[in-house]
Order: sequence, then structure tokens, then C-alpha cells
Amino acid sequence: MALSFFDQFMSPTYLGIPLVALALSLPWVLYPAPSSRWLNNRLLTLQGWFLNRFTQQLFLPLNVGGHKWAVLLASLMIFLITLNMLGLLPYTFTPTTQLSLNMGLAVPLWLATVVIGMRNQPTAALGHLLPEGTPTPLIPVLIIIETISLFIRPLALGVRLTANLTAGHLLIQLIATAAFVLIPIMPAVAISAAVVLFLLTLLEVAVAMIQAYVFVLLLSLYLQENV
Repeated sequence: MALSFFDQFMSPTYLGIPLVALALSLPWVLYPAPSSRWLNNRLLTLQGWFLNRFTQQLFLPLNVGGHKWAVLLASLMIFLITLNMLGLLPYTFTPTTQLSLNMGLAVPLWLATVVIGMRNQPTAALGHLLPEGTPTPLIPVLIIIETISLFIRPLALGVRLTANLTAGHLLIQLIATAAFVLIPIMPAVAISAAVVLFLLTLLEVAVAMIQAYVFVLLLSLYLQENV
């Protein structure tokens, strides 16, 4: 029986037990914990350098009030990158291809930024719904449009991450299947497909890292408007 190409995105189960929790906890096992020694090994030094550079770049435009989110957003960045990269290995499951998981990450974090803005500076937060200098007849229309755009933000965060990873995995599987099928029939075309598959895999590695960065970057921009 031929399997569907979308079967790779089904949540794996073993004896009826979902294994999503195992897939979500795996990234935290792979990273070494900081030690209390004066000198760390190369892996810990590289990990600390990456986190420092990332947090400096991400929180450069934010004021001091937004720096409290540094640990949360840096951890989210590492978590998403690891999940996306592990999903490119054979016989693995990518939890970030599930829209429910991505929305479960996007909605609470987006809502936290909105609540912070409403609590700390309600006038400025509500002022984003109406740009300065708007003509009087356009005020009701612009308020409705800005409100809709505000509530679409978490949906755009989740759908962007899901769609990019799902499309990449489908392309990889389609080209890999074509290469295997064409080997006995047209070897030259199969070799060309294998070269395209290798280049697409490199592209997907870049997409896995970029999409995790974009997810966290947009959250930091939403936070910047509300702190």
C-alpha cells in the first residue's frame, strides 16, 4: 500500500502513546549544562558566545524593560533551531510542522506582549490602533483594520513557521522519491535530481535556522512596541 507524502507529518505514537513529548524534550538533552569551572571546554565556550551575540543583536533596539525577556527568547531560539534541524535527519519527526504546536508557542507569547503594553502604557498601546494625523472619516475604518492586523499576528507567526518547514520537507521527499524511481530508467536524470536534492537540503538547513530567528525576531518587535 502506497503511503501519502503527508504521513511524515503525523504525530508518532508507540503502543497508542504519543511521542511528541519525547521529541520536544530531546533538544534540552543535547546541549551541555554550564559548569562552575573557571575555564569551560570548547563546546560550552562556543555555546556561550553564540547566546551572547544573539541576545546582543536581538535586544539592541529594546529598552531596559524588554531585557527581562532575554532568557525566554534566547531559550526559544535555541529550542526552535534544534527542533528544525533534528527534523532534517532521516526517520525523525519535526514537531514544528504541526500548526497546533506553533500556535501554542505564538499565541501566549504574543498575548503576553499585548498584556504588558496594556498594563504599563495603555495610552501608547491603544495609540497603535490609530496612526497620528488620520483624517476623521477614516478613523473607524483604520481602527478596525489595525485591530484585525493585531489579532492576525499570532496566526501569521504560527502559519509562517509551519508552511516553510512543511513545504521544504515535501520538496525533499518528492525529489528523493523521483531520484530513486529514475535510477534504473534514466540514470542521468536521477543523478541530476540527487544534486538538486543535496542543494535543497543545504537550503533547508538555512531555512530551519532563519525561520527560528524570524519567529523570535518578530516577537521581539512586538515586545518593542509595548515596553
